[in-house]
Amino acid sequence: METEKSNVSKAEEFKLLANEVFNARKYSQAIDLYTQAIELNSQNAVYFSNRAFAHLRLEEYGSAIQDATKAIEIDPKYSKGYYRRGAAHLGLGKFKEALKDFQQVKKMCPNDPDATKKLKECEKAVMKLKFEEAIAAPESERRSIAESIDFRTIDVEPQYSGARIEGDVVTLNFVKKMIEDFKNQKFLHKRYAFQIVLQTREALQALPSLVDIHVPDGKHFTVCGDVHGQYYDLLNIFELNGLPSEENPYLFNGDFVDRGSFSLEVILTLFAFKCMSPSAIYLARGNHESKSMNKIYGFEGEVRSKLNETFVELFAEVFCCLPLAHVINEKVFVVHGGLFSVDGVKVSDIRSINRFCEPPEEGLMCELLWSDPQPLPGRGPSKRGVGLSFGADVTKRFLQENNLDLVVRSHEVKDEGYEIEHDGKLITVFSAPNYCDQMGNKGAFIRFEAPDLKPNIVTFSAVPHPDVKPMAYANNFLRMFS
Repeated sequence: METEKSNVSKAEEFKLLANEVFNARKYSQAIDLYTQAIELNSQNAVYFSNRAFAHLRLEEYGSAIQDATKAIEIDPKYSKGYYRRGAAHLGLGKFKEALKDFQQVKKMCPNDPDATKKLKECEKAVMKLKFEEAIAAPESERRSIAESIDFRTIDVEPQYSGARIEGDVVTLNFVKKMIEDFKNQKFLHKRYAFQIVLQTREALQALPSLVDIHVPDGKHFTVCGDVHGQYYDLLNIFELNGLPSEENPYLFNGDFVDRGSFSLEVILTLFAFKCMSPSAIYLARGNHESKSMNKIYGFEGEVRSKLNETFVELFAEVFCCLPLAHVINEKVFVVHGGLFSVDGVKVSDIRSINRFCEPPEEGLMCELLWSDPQPLPGRGPSKRGVGLSFGADVTKRFLQENNLDLVVRSHEVKDEGYEIEHDGKLITVFSAPNYCDQMGNKGAFIRFEAPDLKPNIVTFSAVPHPDVKPMAYANNFLRMFS
C-alpha cells in the first residue's frame, strides 16, 4: 500500500516536471517524463492526455490518437481526451472522425464557448468536404488544368515593375530580381508565375520516379531537408552555401510548402531555378506536396490569397510530377520519409512506381513519403498514423540488397537540424530552423564531396522574417490548435 502511494506521488512529480518542460517547448523530453509518470501510475487519464498533447506538438498524430483514446478509456467523462483526439484526427485531415470527438466535447461542456466554436468550425469543414466530393469529376474524366493554360496570352500591365521573363528562357538575372522582389514582399506577375510552373511541370514529367544523380570527382553536392514555407531561411541557405548552379547543385528533399506563410515564394524560387538549369536543382516530393495537406496547413489558402484558384489546381497537378527518391553516385539513397513495410524492395521497384497521383494511404509510395526511423529493431506502427517506423536492421538490409552506403531522409524536426541514427547508416536532415517560429531548433544541410561522398553537415540558426505568422493562411479550424 505504501509503495502504491509512493508511486502515485512520484508519478505526480514526473507530471509536474513534464508540464514545465512542455511549457519550455521541449516536447520530446516532456513525452519521456509523462511516460515515466504513466509507468508509475497507469490509471491516470491526465498523464495520457498530456502526453497526447506533446505528441500533437510534434505532429505525431498516430501516437496522440492512441494516448487520447487511452485517456478516454480510463475516464470516459474526461473531455480533454476527446478534445486531444479530435485535434489529432484533424491534423491527419480526418474531419469526420474529428467531428465526432468535438460533438462529444460539446455534449460534456455545453457552456464552453471554445468547444462551441471548434465544433462549428469542424461542422463547416465537413460540409465543405462533402460538397467538394459531390462536385468532383470522376478520375477518368478529369482534364489537365496545365493543358488549358496559355501564359503567352496573358498581358502584363505597363505599370508592373517586378521581375520579367523575356521570351521562353528563365535567366539567372530574372531569378535574382524575383528573389529580391519576394524579399521585399512584392508579388510576381501571374503570367511569369504560370510560365515557371508550367515549364517545371514539363521538366518533372520527363523524369523517372527515382532519379540518379551523378557528381563528378572533385565536385560537391548539397542536400537540404524540409523548408516549409520559411522563405527567409531558404535565402539564408543560399547566402551560406551559394545559389544553385551547375557547379553548385542542390537537392531539396520535399516539404517545400505549408506551415510557413511564404510557401509560394519558396516554391516559385525553387521552380525558377529548375527552369533556369535542370541539373542545378533536384526536387523530391514530400508528404506535404499533396492536396489533403495543402488544404489544411496553409499552402492552398496562401495560393488563393496571393494568386488565384487556377494556381491551386495547377500546383496540385505539378506536385504529382515530383520524383519520389534520388540516388547519388549509386551510393546515397535520398528520400523524404523512409523505408518500407516489407523487405526486398529494390531501387528498380521505386523507379517504376506510377507516381502521377495523390499519395495513397498505404504501399511503397505512401511509405517513401511518410515513414520514420525508430531506435528498436524491426518495424512498428507509425507515430504519425500514416506509414510505419523502421529499425536499424531494416535500413541495413535495404542498403545491402541495393548495394548502397547511406540513407538520407528529412520529414522530422531535429533540435540540431540533423540526427545520425542506425549505426551511422541513416541521417535525418531538416532545413527549417525555429520551425513554425516556436520549436527553437537549428536547420541543417549536407554537403557531399565526390568521390568519397563523406557527409559534411552544416547547421544554421533562423533569421528574422516579416511579421506574418506561420499558418496565417491555414484552415481556420486548425489555426485554433497551433
